[in-house]
Amino acid sequence: MAFVRAMLVAYGKYGVDPAQALREAGIGARDLRREDACITALQMEIFSGHAMRELDDEALGWFRRRLPWGSYGLLCRASVTSPNLGVALKRWCRHHGALVDDVELSLRVGADRADIVIEEIEPIDLRLREFCLLTLLRYVHGYACWAIDSRIAVRSVSFAHAAPPHASAYGLMFPGPVHFGAPSTCLSFDSQYLALPLRRDELALRSMLTRALVLTVLPYRRDRLLVQRVRERVLAHASAESLADSLHMSKRTLHRHLREEGTSLQALRNLARRDLAIDLLLRTSRSIKQIAGQASFASEKSFARAFQQWTGLSPSAYRRQHQGEAARGGHRQHPLRAA
Repeated sequence: MAFVRAMLVAYGKYGVDPAQALREAGIGARDLRREDACITALQMEIFSGHAMRELDDEALGWFRRRLPWGSYGLLCRASVTSPNLGVALKRWCRHHGALVDDVELSLRVGADRADIVIEEIEPIDLRLREFCLLTLLRYVHGYACWAIDSRIAVRSVSFAHAAPPHASAYGLMFPGPVHFGAPSTCLSFDSQYLALPLRRDELALRSMLTRALVLTVLPYRRDRLLVQRVRERVLAHASAESLADSLHMSKRTLHRHLREEGTSLQALRNLARRDLAIDLLLRTSRSIKQIAGQASFASEKSFARAFQQWTGLSPSAYRRQHQGEAARGGHRQHPLRAA
């Protein structure tokens, strides 16, 4: 409800009566007075949509300059023709700066991490500041997820403002560690998402813009890189609970998402163990027993049985065959790359 009260501040700044918007969203006066009151995602979508139209300001009073209805649609159109997400986000940040000079958005890319950073150039009304900063991050994150048709897992999110009384709600909007009182507002995610191509066109954009606020209210569910991320981490975690925690989701959610991708945690664990075993067989001189232990098998016998199922050969025969090919100067593709 704190977010509704922030939008009511904007109504007051523009001298517009919010009564109709409140009625349409089913928000009563008693709820508005309750500090612990909550609203549904649909109520948020309805009320904020009415507010943006009635005030003709998609920024809802945050900035010195109005952002007329359709402004963020222009940002989407300016970015949707990008070849990949990295280019799209750079365009989004650059064009946002042409609309607004109160804040500056930027994309900062490291070796394995990307940050969307908001720097506050001009002071924002303290009654609106929290709602402004979190909504700007939800705008760009929601658009990015839609553009590549994938949930973008949040590594962490930091806010320059202090923790509000309703800080627990942030975990629903930004699954992952949330920090308050930071030097700047920033959302971090794995940089590998930046290379993904955009999967949307102008027709899809027009359809999305009819209910664009859904992207800022509800997290995008499907993660196109989830299988890859699980394969990279699965051997480092002994349990599904530990792995799910590292991905900032529940064990049940992890299993459901993998099922939707047509795989399972056990299948990905087996693939990771197979790849590790093959790599150790071909690149080291370690014994079969040592390799079995490193690939998390209880015994050499169970490892040999599983390896036979994966490749049709015993570990020793596989090693001899591929070492023989290397000795004869063969140029056969490495089995890991082929897999």
